[in-house]
Amino acid sequence: MALEDICNFKDKPTRKTFPFYASEDTSVSVFTESFNFKWRGEMTSKKASDVPLEFHVPSLFKRPSSRASHSASVRRPFPLSHGTTTLGFIFQGGVIAAADTRASAGGLVACPAVHKITPIHSHLVVTSSGSGADCMLWERILTREIRLYQLRHKRRLSIRGTAKLLSLMLHPFKGTDVCVALTLCGWDKLIYVCSDGARLQGDIFSVGSGSPYAYGVLDRSLSWSLNKEEAILLAREAVFRATHRDAYSGNNVDLFHVTAEGWRQRQREDLKEEYYRDMEKRGKKMDVKTKKAAKIMR
Repeated sequence: MALEDICNFKDKPTRKTFPFYASEDTSVSVFTESFNFKWRGEMTSKKASDVPLEFHVPSLFKRPSSRASHSASVRRPFPLSHGTTTLGFIFQGGVIAAADTRASAGGLVACPAVHKITPIHSHLVVTSSGSGADCMLWERILTREIRLYQLRHKRRLSIRGTAKLLSLMLHPFKGTDVCVALTLCGWDKLIYVCSDGARLQGDIFSVGSGSPYAYGVLDRSLSWSLNKEEAILLAREAVFRATHRDAYSGNNVDLFHVTAEGWRQRQREDLKEEYYRDMEKRGKKMDVKTKKAAKIMR
């Protein structure tokens, strides 16, 4: 079929399954807190007429023989500078995830209304930063693997187990042009995973070119005792301040609130409206100061 021809699928007696490549040992076992990943050769089910239980990786995923040979033989017409602002933090009411919606390619605004927060299942959302194509691909792979795990084991994979799985899948691509930085936001955990396989757990993360500005707002006002509305206002202000200073972030803000009951998405807000609200607040403060100064002069 056409899809098989594009992906270079061929009926060979010995096919490898992700994430191993021809140069790797296929008898490695990796244990996580939740389950045992047994990586090996192709598995089939007799009940399903020898249908493979694991997916076959197209040739585009094959690992290069050396990192030097992977260096681009095709030059891009112009260098791509990725920029974004994503954040997530934990408070007493759950986890807040927020992000802007601008997709940039160097000085070009490629799209003003992308989705940088992706729901994986009912209790997990992921914020993405990096190459848009890479992030979408790995989010789809992660969603599929979690769903397959749930169908096979009759229970959902834990947030830590999900982060470990993603880290193990991304690590073979360390040193390549793959650019992925995902923050897994569960209802009680926040874990950052990037394309070199690094995995960090914390209470607050901000990723992207606008993250220094977002951290400035969060470090000033974030506390465990915030209520829901205060946390939402803080996340919105952090994204707004970042987009106000960072040219590669902007347009709108998406915000998710994840609790033990699941995630809930707030309506997308235009950051232009936030700017006008901020200017109005500043105007009121200036009026108050002016009136006080006038009273003192009298």
